[in-house]
Amino acid sequence: MGLSFSGCNALVAGAGGGMGLAIANQLINNGINVCLADVKEAPSDINGGPGRSVYLRADLADQEDVGRIVASAEAEFGGIDYLVNTVGVLWFGKDTSVIDIEMDIWQQVMNINLGSMALLAKHVVPLMQKNQSGAMVHFSSIDALHGDPVPQDAYGASKAAMIRLSKSLAVQFAKDQIRSNVILPGPTMSPMQARWQGKEEIQRKVGASIPLGRLGSTDDLANACLFLLSDQASYITGTELVVDGGITAVP
Repeated sequence: MGLSFSGCNALVAGAGGGMGLAIANQLINNGINVCLADVKEAPSDINGGPGRSVYLRADLADQEDVGRIVASAEAEFGGIDYLVNTVGVLWFGKDTSVIDIEMDIWQQVMNINLGSMALLAKHVVPLMQKNQSGAMVHFSSIDALHGDPVPQDAYGASKAAMIRLSKSLAVQFAKDQIRSNVILPGPTMSPMQARWQGKEEIQRKVGASIPLGRLGSTDDLANACLFLLSDQASYITGTELVVDGGITAVP
């Protein structure tokens, strides 16, 4: 089954590398025009077409910056049909138990992980309403589903809140034919997991704990995201897709 897309234009937030860049590149390959947005410098490996692309640097936890990049994307492409939000930080060492964490760190994590989602939806949904259609995919984490004896409590709480917010968006704007879904990645080789880079033995051990026997790739997550954006997922909204190699199924 090939995927088809009714829309032409996408905004991918957090597209400076990792999952966001992989998703943007697959969308571009499918002929969709993509505005890639990130606080980072533009990566060198953005696909050349057939879809067009523009890269905009912005602090996606800042309302003025988000308003600017959304307005720029609308001006460049004439609208936004798809929103993908991969923005997130996982600060090992600083993000600890809520009992111990510095509250400014807690607030920063919330602002980046959850606040960016709220701001992007706030600015993009009205553009989708004009067309009476649209699809959003927000990236949470399987960490939202359970506690952790070695906690990153701000990260986990922010990712759990994303699920609730996505459901609310799905219900509020279903009348406008706007869909909102969440992907929950499991262990994935991406820039967020720099602690595994170049450490093949650790990668092997983590992979061995996963039923499918390997770490996920950014393309695994991109494939799932493109399905949820596509016309083939037109009856799917307000739900979560776990992409974790089966690890959450282990008792």
